[in-house]
Amino acid sequence: MKKISVVFGTRPEAIKLAPVILTLKTNSQFECHVCVTAQHREMLDQVLDVFEIKPDVDLNLMQPNQSLAALTSKAISAIDTYLTGYKPDMVIVQGDTTTVFCAALSAFYHQIPIGHVEAGLRTWNKYSPFPEEANRVLTTHLSTLHFAPTEKSKGNLIKEGVAPDKVFVTGNTVIDALYLALDKIKINPPVISDLPENLIKSRSPLVLITGHRRENFGTGVKNICQAIAHLADKYPQTAFVYPVHLNPNVKKPVFDLLSKKENIYLIKPLSYLPFVALMNRATLILTDSGGIQEEAPSLGKPVLVMRDTTERPEAVTMGTVKLVGTDSTKVIENVDTLLNDKAEYAAMANAVNPYGDGKATERIISACLKYFQ
Repeated sequence: MKKISVVFGTRPEAIKLAPVILTLKTNSQFECHVCVTAQHREMLDQVLDVFEIKPDVDLNLMQPNQSLAALTSKAISAIDTYLTGYKPDMVIVQGDTTTVFCAALSAFYHQIPIGHVEAGLRTWNKYSPFPEEANRVLTTHLSTLHFAPTEKSKGNLIKEGVAPDKVFVTGNTVIDALYLALDKIKINPPVISDLPENLIKSRSPLVLITGHRRENFGTGVKNICQAIAHLADKYPQTAFVYPVHLNPNVKKPVFDLLSKKENIYLIKPLSYLPFVALMNRATLILTDSGGIQEEAPSLGKPVLVMRDTTERPEAVTMGTVKLVGTDSTKVIENVDTLLNDKAEYAAMANAVNPYGDGKATERIISACLKYFQ
C-alpha cells in the first residue's frame, strides 16, 4: 500500500482535490493522508464540511494580513516537519497557491515524488496573476507527475522541458467536483439566508460577481465597483449579487462604494453548495477567479473575466469566457451586450466547455497506479 499525502490550504484547492481524496480513500492500494495548511481558514473549512473530509493534520497557518514571505516561511517549516513524521511515497498538490509551492519545495527537499493536479496553466507573465503564475511555474519544475487539464496545458509543459511521458491530460477535477455538488443540491437545495427567497426563485436577471485577486487590489477593485454601481443604476430590475471576500483590501472598497444600492446584494462568502446553486441561478458571471472560468461553462453561464490575462485561454478560444479587464467602461459595455443581445448571450452560453467530462479523477488515479508499478 502506497502512502499518498494530499496537501492544500485554500477553498479552490479543497474543491478540486475533494474528488481525488474521496477516490483515493476507497482504493485499497493507497493510504490517503490529508494535510491542510489552512491558508484560508473559514472558506477551507466550509468545503471540507460539504465533502465530509476530515484532515489528518491541520497546520492552521492563517493569520490576518500576513505577508507572502511570512506565510511562505511558516508553511515550508510546518510542511517539512509534517513530511519528516509521515514519510509519504508521494505528495499531491493542486494549482498555484503559496501552499502548493511550499508543499512542492518541502517534498523536493525530502526527495518525495510530487503529483501536480491542474499543471501547465500559464499566462507567461510572472506578475499576473500574482503570485500564482510564479508558484505554478516553480511547482512544475519540482514535480514528477503533471496532470494537465487540457492539451494546451500539456503543450505549455513540454515547451518548458517537461518529459512528455510524465504529462497526463486528465481534464479538470473541478468538473468532477461540480457534478458531485449538483447531485447534492438536487437532493437538498441549499438556503442562502442573506438573499430574499423570491430572488432565488424568480427568473429576473441576476449578475453574480466575485473578486479577490491581489493584482486588482486598489485601483482595479475601485474600477470594478464603479462599473457595478453604474450597471445597477442602469438595470434596476437586475439583481447584482456579490459574495464579498473577507480580505480587507476587497471588503472595504466594495462596501464603501456599493452598499447603498438597493439592487446590489453584498453578502458573506458562501460555502460551496450554495455558491454552486447561485451560479446555476445566475444569468451571467463577473469574476477574477480561475475556477469559475472552468465551472460556469458546464452550467451554461457566460463569464466575463475581470483580468488582463488568463491562464485558461482554452475558455477564451471556445467562447465560454471573455477577458474584459478592470476598465469600468469595458466591463459596462460587455455586461450591456450580454443583457441585451440574445445572439451574443446564446453564443457564450452554448459554447462547449473545454475542461472535461467529469472523469479527471479516474485518470489521475490511473496515472499514480502506473507510476508505482
